[in-house]
Amino acid sequence: MVGEVLADRYEVEELVGTGGMSSVYRAHDRLLDRKVALKVMHQHYGEDPEYVERFRREARSVASLSHPNVVTVIDRGEHGGRQFIVFEYVDGENLKQLIQRRGPAPVATALELAKQVAQALSFAHQQGLVHRDVKPQNVLLNGGGTAKVTDFGIARSLDVKHGVTQTGTVLGTSDYIAPEQAQGYTVDAQTDVYSLGVVLYELLTGEVPFPGESFVAVAMRHINEPPPPIRDKRPDVPPRVEAAVQRAMAKDPADRFASMAELCAELDACLAELHGGETVVTRPVTAVRRRRRSSAWPVVVALLVVIAIGAVVGYLVLNHKNSPSATGSQPPPSTLANAVPLQGVTAYDPYGSPPGQEHNADAPKATDGDPNTYWETEQYHSTFAALGKPGVGLVLATQQPQQLRQLGIATATPGFHAVIKAGDAPGGPWTDVSTPQVVQQPAQISLDATRAYRYWLIWITQLPSGQPSVRINDVEATAG
Repeated sequence: MVGEVLADRYEVEELVGTGGMSSVYRAHDRLLDRKVALKVMHQHYGEDPEYVERFRREARSVASLSHPNVVTVIDRGEHGGRQFIVFEYVDGENLKQLIQRRGPAPVATALELAKQVAQALSFAHQQGLVHRDVKPQNVLLNGGGTAKVTDFGIARSLDVKHGVTQTGTVLGTSDYIAPEQAQGYTVDAQTDVYSLGVVLYELLTGEVPFPGESFVAVAMRHINEPPPPIRDKRPDVPPRVEAAVQRAMAKDPADRFASMAELCAELDACLAELHGGETVVTRPVTAVRRRRRSSAWPVVVALLVVIAIGAVVGYLVLNHKNSPSATGSQPPPSTLANAVPLQGVTAYDPYGSPPGQEHNADAPKATDGDPNTYWETEQYHSTFAALGKPGVGLVLATQQPQQLRQLGIATATPGFHAVIKAGDAPGGPWTDVSTPQVVQQPAQISLDATRAYRYWLIWITQLPSGQPSVRINDVEATAG
């Protein structure tokens, strides 16, 4: 199409990008003597009257969006049977090109860019439009540092029955696709929240969380795998920022931020803390909508329970000890071979609670040898045993760095989900040294520490079913 003139007005100059549904050209508006961007629908879509009508309807809707972080729609038309939309021309690179050129962005820059995108998406959601293909390639950067989101609503002109496997159309771009979108379920504003979380992850780390060789492989990772911890790749990222990304990327839409506006507010709060301003605490969302699909979690939980039962049986056979305490908990044996003294140091809650709120002063009770005393989390009243945040934990310390091999945990609230982490300071950074598991009563958790550490974290990610808190009555450790 280069060299053609559309609608006797738009002279096509250069192809600047192409996707599953359309191509984008730079053009010259002869009437107003300015540069514009033309998005031209691919010919085979233009032959379907349903697609054409949806494309026109979406163009009208997107044209109603007037926001400083949204690329403005100027006009729409038809040329040679092909539908086109005219946008303002943004003279700059897109966000993907910036990441490829410069690598991970400074934390403040990443947050500011993500906030601008969130503001644009929030505005669109208020107008009833869902983007459905949020990715760095659809965020344009002008020379003044302003981010402008493009391609609003165009993916809505496609239907699942018209080819669910076309990258960049119904399913969006696999690197940024939400789990429900990858499975063909109905998408909404929560889908955009997830995709923006992936974009922020890439801004902070310089890479997508789930690389893969095919669309299907990447989509399955989005459905089944948690994102790799950002702070493992980049320790200078504040815990609250990592928590915001993890929450935005929750597998179940109900566990994400309740709206794009709420995510935007959290990004603002992260920026305020980063710049030394007043801490802004946003309350986690506890209201959970009904799940829209069956889940594989019951099978996973069942397997973990079987594993935990096996651990219990092994423990009883080896230690011949099974007399519960007055609290309903049973301590691990106090005469373990190669036992290492532990000291409860503090609670660990980097995701919003004020210092001391997670009963810091009670941490030593988890290592005092008395099963009737305990450290306990705060009360969390939410559906599906969710904490409303990635986790909360108890920090333990050895007298000197040790390469621990096992933790024995006695608890009056069995059934919580946890993983053991290790680090060189009570505030982290942390390294996983166990697999995630359901902690039953009693529990012997094997550790795979590759070196000696001084501090150990029992990181709780999910409450026991029907319980508002977790109690840890006693912990013992072995080395060697």
